[in-house]
Amino acid sequence: MESVTLDALDRRLIHALQLDGRLPFSRIAAAVGVPERTVARRYHRLRSRLALRVVGLVDGGRTGMLDWIVRVRCAPEAVETLAVLLARRDDTSWIAPLVGGTELTCMIRTPPPGDDGRRPFFEQLARTAGVREVGAACVLRPVAGVGGWAGRMDALGEAEQRLLLPPRAEQRLLLPPRADQTEAIPVLSPADSALLRALSQDGRADLGRLAAATGCSESTVRRRIGQLRDSGVLAFEVEIDPALFGYPIEALLWLDVPPAGLRAVAEALAGHQQVAFAALTTGPSSVFVMVECRSVSGLHAYVTDELAALHGITRIESAVTQRRTKRAGPLPAPLAEKRAGAPSGRAPAQ
Repeated sequence: MESVTLDALDRRLIHALQLDGRLPFSRIAAAVGVPERTVARRYHRLRSRLALRVVGLVDGGRTGMLDWIVRVRCAPEAVETLAVLLARRDDTSWIAPLVGGTELTCMIRTPPPGDDGRRPFFEQLARTAGVREVGAACVLRPVAGVGGWAGRMDALGEAEQRLLLPPRAEQRLLLPPRADQTEAIPVLSPADSALLRALSQDGRADLGRLAAATGCSESTVRRRIGQLRDSGVLAFEVEIDPALFGYPIEALLWLDVPPAGLRAVAEALAGHQQVAFAALTTGPSSVFVMVECRSVSGLHAYVTDELAALHGITRIESAVTQRRTKRAGPLPAPLAEKRAGAPSGRAPAQ
């Protein structure tokens, strides 16, 4: 990736796209007071340098799927190969080898447990060459980071945000995470699946390209995107390295919190500037947190000051990520082509 530096206009553009990844450039330009062609040029410059991408994400809980935070301990020589093999899968995201060289983490989406005649993914992973231990915690409920990391959403004023967000979109953005999954699971047609797959590659793909991918008319595609967003099945995420905002240190935290303290801890995490994502999970630790910090001393201050002030946390385990092999969406084509030549190995079957 070419060296990229963000200026004030870049940051305002990124904030706008996090509010709504499919906002027209004309509306963003009107809100920030620059020509439309300037906004479009800034976006395409960042995207062509692989610094910025808008991706469409599906809420697994609303489609009957489960999300898992997976920790894999493996031989040092197997970490890079395993990271690349996992990154090629459609059902993985947020893959990060950890500093130390013997562990990586990722998120994996699976159907609910059941006897479908196939070997479960986690059993396949545990049998992969070089893997020594696999731990998986099911995401019960996201509690922070839904709608975007706060660290990249401070460039636009309230008046500018009101110009960009119509009332319906603003209400959707402010909806809290669901406390359960008792509502009916929507039925997705083959055209819906094709649409969601295309948006996962490029959340700003134009209607003509999406119509070609789904076999539907542009008006049908436009209407279906709106329906999927309103139902909560589809949302858009801006992929960008936090280091470009001055946060080069990313750490993963596993918090032990007794049940009586979960609500208070979750509400506090949702207000912490450093928290990019947090969720209540199964497993030995009941809360998983991803934080972005300006320095190691900043991470230390966050743990010893803000987390230490929360009642209910009895233990903290932390690890610093080495890098991101994959973020929320599928690998961009240039990276996928580059990694296609990575060392071969036996990957967990899809």
